[in-house]
Amino acid sequence: METNIGPIDRALRVIVGLVLIAYAIPIGFPTTGWNWVGWIGLVPIATAAIGFCPLYRLVGMTTRQHPHPQ
Repeated sequence: METNIGPIDRALRVIVGLVLIAYAIPIGFPTTGWNWVGWIGLVPIATAAIGFCPLYRLVGMTTRQHPHPQ
């Protein structure tokens, strides 16, 4: 499986994932009936950790820079 997530994309996914999980716990957010939605934050963290996004593969997209041939 070839990685298709670049370093900036990975960093943004981790940040978004952590914010969503903080909402789920809730840390710094009010308790609502919708806090469980924050557990969706595990998805961007997982994709950042493995460097592969299945949705990107489906649409033929990548944010990873490929080295230029010399």
